[in-house]
Amino acid sequence: MFSEDFSNRANRAEKLPTLMFTVAQYGILLLMLGLTAGLWRLQVLGAENFRMLAEQNRIRKVPVMAARGKLFDREERLVVDNYPSVSCFLVREQNHNVDADLPLIARGLNLDLEDLRATLRHYRAAPGYQPIPIKQDITADEVAFIEAHRNELPELETIDEERRLYPRDGFAAHLIGYVGEVSEEDLNNSRYAAYEPGAMVGKAGVEETYDELLRGQDGSRDVIVDSRGREVGYLRTQHAIPGQDLKLTIDIDLQRTAELALGEANGAVVAMDPRNGEILAMVSHPSFDPNAFAVRIHRADWNKLITDPGHPLMNKAIQDQLAPGSTFKIIMSAAGLQEGVAQNMRVNCVGGGTFYGRFFHCDKHHGVLSIEQAIPLSCDTFFYTLAQRLGIDTIAKYATALGLGSKTGIDLPAEMAGIMPSTKWEMKNFHQKYYAGSTISVGIGQGETQVTPLQLARALAGIASNGHLVRPHVVVPDQVPAQFRQAVLDSFPGAGESDLPLNPDTWMTITDGMAAATTTGTAAAAHIDGVDFAGKTGTAQVVGSGDTHVKGGAKTPNSWFVGMVPRRNPELVVAVLQEHGDWGSNSAKIAAKLVALYVEKKRRQEHNLMEKAGENKPVEVGAVWSDPKPAARGKGAGAEEDSELHGGHFFVDPEKALGMATEIDPKSIPQGLKPDHFVGAIGTTEVVPCYKAPNIGKDEVVPSYRAFMREGFCAAGGPRAIGSAALPLAARFTAWMPLRFRERQR
Repeated sequence: MFSEDFSNRANRAEKLPTLMFTVAQYGILLLMLGLTAGLWRLQVLGAENFRMLAEQNRIRKVPVMAARGKLFDREERLVVDNYPSVSCFLVREQNHNVDADLPLIARGLNLDLEDLRATLRHYRAAPGYQPIPIKQDITADEVAFIEAHRNELPELETIDEERRLYPRDGFAAHLIGYVGEVSEEDLNNSRYAAYEPGAMVGKAGVEETYDELLRGQDGSRDVIVDSRGREVGYLRTQHAIPGQDLKLTIDIDLQRTAELALGEANGAVVAMDPRNGEILAMVSHPSFDPNAFAVRIHRADWNKLITDPGHPLMNKAIQDQLAPGSTFKIIMSAAGLQEGVAQNMRVNCVGGGTFYGRFFHCDKHHGVLSIEQAIPLSCDTFFYTLAQRLGIDTIAKYATALGLGSKTGIDLPAEMAGIMPSTKWEMKNFHQKYYAGSTISVGIGQGETQVTPLQLARALAGIASNGHLVRPHVVVPDQVPAQFRQAVLDSFPGAGESDLPLNPDTWMTITDGMAAATTTGTAAAAHIDGVDFAGKTGTAQVVGSGDTHVKGGAKTPNSWFVGMVPRRNPELVVAVLQEHGDWGSNSAKIAAKLVALYVEKKRRQEHNLMEKAGENKPVEVGAVWSDPKPAARGKGAGAEEDSELHGGHFFVDPEKALGMATEIDPKSIPQGLKPDHFVGAIGTTEVVPCYKAPNIGKDEVVPSYRAFMREGFCAAGGPRAIGSAALPLAARFTAWMPLRFRERQR
């Protein structure tokens, strides 16, 4: 029994090592499988990821900044350009103590050490691979410092970029806007999702509205760096895509004239084509230098701008909301005539009138007036009476139809809507009924009524355009992709394009009244001989709490004027505001300078056949010519005085005219003249020579034979010389096309 028990214990002892060995074997197998799986995951599944990490340790991606699109005026003259610049960035490398290098960096780059440390703290939460901008537009000496300290300061990198170059002296600054460093608030906006901290974005004006088109698309350059972060080569380059150039609607000549005419006065000038809404000039003063923002603006300069009582950052053309004064009387006239109230009104002005128990003053004793005299003389008493008869809601109906109380929808940020009071407006804002006596002040553009210069220009031009109102814009629409253009329209809602049908008599009466204002009325000092210039002055009293633009401010009235040319269906409307400029006639003189330039420039362009000519484009020309009277024909040169003078307008195809022209036989040149004086002239049956007399102006061509127009071309007649002083039109508007002569002059 004992031997049997011993045998069992021996068998169990043998089985135990065998079991342990088996477990150990399986354990080792599982461990090997685990290691194999880990190696598979690291070397196969994670190979791409670790390859990228290794590449990032060896390769640095350096941004290639896209050049921002340039801005041109309507005649394709450069307004905003770029210039080459170098900026310094700090790249945070692993195992490198950047903080220890900061004093040396600050000295070499002429930075305040505490400001530099503050910059790094600002970007502390940013990803480690993201370069930190520490100084923009560095000098050549600072570039040399960085290159000389590559070994000690491998974290410093320079990036070439194009930086904005704006016109000097704040020229068109409010319309153009400026660029500035993207803020943390901007980065939280989905619109700026593609931007990195330190990037430059449009901050105002066209730069802000069209930033997406102007900014382009940045590229990158992959450079090879050694273990100390020093660049030793490069692998590849992804080129940047420049931003889109844009053509603005402004005319540099008109813009310059407007800025000079406004001078140092606080206020605004807006010039617009009321046929299509193109802004030809926009001035706001005081202005600012947008070049100060192209590189990060200094805090002291920024504080000076935002604390200036003249509000230089405000675009007063679209943001200054003030009482329109007597310019509002044009809207009152439209309402009164359309409602059938003003036509037969006769008001005796004795220096004012009593309404609702209060005497309201007029600046003069005008006597008995109708609306035809009340508009040019700007009689307050007449419009007090008209306001009482119409009532505030009728006035508001026409004013809001003409765009007051709502934005115009111009493609510029931060436009203001103004105020047009009504009973509904009073209840909504003050929870009370509208006081009827306030209507009297509204009738002359005072009281609660507030407008911007652009609103006023659009409204009065709309009346002069027989009720057609347009959406103002500052960028030529065909420069913008259709989808982006629609996005702009959606982003800037406003009155847009609309129509307020006017009776023909209403239209004629108002436009004639505004034309009379610039001849015998309140704007007579701005009269321009030979120009159909119409307009309306406004002198808006500063009441209530005083001037809102200068603390404790002056009580001098604000000066307004809105003018247009011609009086009906105008091509140009100009609105001028001078804060505390006193009488509206002072602003009318400013507008007259713009109108005079516009008319003169228009005449030059229309008279320049070379500019008007184009491929397959007939040119409209005028001509005067003399033709012998029937009784004088055949009598020889002595009968020259027996002739008739004719004139007309014709269309000539320049290509056909030049193609038919022939060279002149030198033998036929009159004595004393040179071959360069000649130009071919086309006849219906033959080509006749024309010559330029030595004593005639450069652009004047005189026929050596009598020429007259027949079916748009020249035909031959008897000899006659036409003096440029006696008949300048014959010299400047000849349909025999002085094109070849002008080409030779070049």
